[in-house]
Amino acid sequence: MIERMKAVCIAAADSHKDELLVSLRDLGAVHLARKQAADPLLAERFSELSHTMRELKDYEERGGQKKEILPDAEFEALHLKTAAALRKKAECAGRLSDLLLEAERIRPWGEFDPREIGELPPQAELHLYQLDKKEYRALCREEGVRFIRLRPVGSMEAVAVIGSPPVLRAAEFRLPEKGLVQLSEEMRQCREEIAGCESTLRESARCMNSYAAQLLKAQNAAAYSAADASLGRGASLVWITGYIPESDRERFIKAAGEHGWAYLLTDVPETDDGVPTKIRYNKVTSLIRPVFDVLGTVPGYREYDISFWFLAFFALFFAMIIGDAGYGALFLVAAAIVHIRTKKLTNALLLLYLLSAATIVWGALTGTWFGLEGAMRIPFFRALVLPAFANYPEYFDVTATAAQNNVMKFCFSIGAIQLALACVMNIRRKLCGRDLSWLADLGWLIAICALYLLVLYLVVGESIPLAASAAAIGAGFLLVVLFGGMARGKPFGQGLKAGLGNTFTVFLNTISAFGNVMSYIRLFAVGMASLAIAQSFNDMAAGFSGALVVVGILIMIIGHALNIVMGFLSVVVHGVRLNLLEFSGQLGMEWAGIPYEPFRELKNEKKQLKL
Repeated sequence: MIERMKAVCIAAADSHKDELLVSLRDLGAVHLARKQAADPLLAERFSELSHTMRELKDYEERGGQKKEILPDAEFEALHLKTAAALRKKAECAGRLSDLLLEAERIRPWGEFDPREIGELPPQAELHLYQLDKKEYRALCREEGVRFIRLRPVGSMEAVAVIGSPPVLRAAEFRLPEKGLVQLSEEMRQCREEIAGCESTLRESARCMNSYAAQLLKAQNAAAYSAADASLGRGASLVWITGYIPESDRERFIKAAGEHGWAYLLTDVPETDDGVPTKIRYNKVTSLIRPVFDVLGTVPGYREYDISFWFLAFFALFFAMIIGDAGYGALFLVAAAIVHIRTKKLTNALLLLYLLSAATIVWGALTGTWFGLEGAMRIPFFRALVLPAFANYPEYFDVTATAAQNNVMKFCFSIGAIQLALACVMNIRRKLCGRDLSWLADLGWLIAICALYLLVLYLVVGESIPLAASAAAIGAGFLLVVLFGGMARGKPFGQGLKAGLGNTFTVFLNTISAFGNVMSYIRLFAVGMASLAIAQSFNDMAAGFSGALVVVGILIMIIGHALNIVMGFLSVVVHGVRLNLLEFSGQLGMEWAGIPYEPFRELKNEKKQLKL
């Protein structure tokens, strides 16, 4: 759930500024409002250390022993040496690249010393050209042009023109400053210098613990600097404003009494848009947290915490999109291997267990095991199938059309249930808040149920009372128009006027609601596409026999691996979309929340700094 916040303003004597900041940091509960930027030098220090750590990761030796954390003075000496090695390596690599390009340019002309050509008198000035056969013959016919025919360069003629160059379509060969021997020597020196730099960097990579510790210090110093810059000052006082969770209220009051702070603790005003969102997860909803962290989505403070519903529907969507019990079994085995090797049961691992189990269940119900039809010849697998949803209906005396219609109907039912749930959640909240616009959400609920029936009629051919469905859609539309502009504290007349003014928008939204229900057919379509791809690779592999059976096995492995990867992409594109757009859109969520980030001293270097 989203924790309730309190707005707080804390004041102290100007002479106790540092004590105030240190104590607030130790408390670790106050999210600063209107946070200012940190000292640019600290931000630069953090960026520099981060860049160096990224570079040193390439030089870490797997299983190598790391050094203990160095004192600050020793670390600074090491860091200067490392930074110098990185700069020198980059310079040498750039110079080596230039030398290689120059050597490749002049190699076709053979070995010669450019200084000897430069010592020729002005009247013997040479200009070198590469010519095709036609241009060479034209040059031979030129009167007054003196040239020397050189050894061919590849398939081209090479000439050295003495004196002023003639007008030729060919580009003149620019004489190098150094010959191949000199270039080779310089390239050798560059490689030696790069090897020396890499040796230094490998040694520095053993001190990654020290870099991590210094990075954390820089991060905390930047956070402190930003808090200091956020202080208000005047009349020998300093003050700072922010937000604290309701659950930390008593702890804050106790700390304020101990340190002698003056403070004002109030409820958050309705008009305050800067309130951070802190979500309290339970053991179940914490499973979906890794997905939210990857997506970077945070609900607004006054929006819904849909963690539980997101988890429930996401697991179902994942199972239907992947759609194969064999793939689910692979995921389960992978999760078990990671669990055994790491000996840690993280939320991400628990989520993988859940998604694997859901995929196995759905795949077993539809009779899909690596897309193999032969699995249905095994009594155990056949006994697990729900005939109405079977992907191989011929084994259960069900027509293919009936089975597909049942799955599509199930998809539309999921969509109607999810969108109707959003309406019910809105009605419940608005009834508690005495907001008359709950009637508009009731209208949406009625319209969605009727639109669901209409979708079944148009797509599946279900028999429905068309007149009653049309009347329900009209009634829902009317409720939304009349009460959609209402709000708590708004006069009825103004709300009615606002609602009537949005009549055309409501009409468009009703069409959009029909599309939202229809969009859940993507679960059926993507699942069937995944099955078709698996079957295609199986058929391709079945064509190889005898000594070529190894090729067939490789085709199956590669094909199913690609199908799994595409399945994961489909989950992101479709499974997440249905939750973040269709469901959240019906709830009115914008996912524009500000994450709760209290001012505190971080102990984990993996936390990211936001400057």
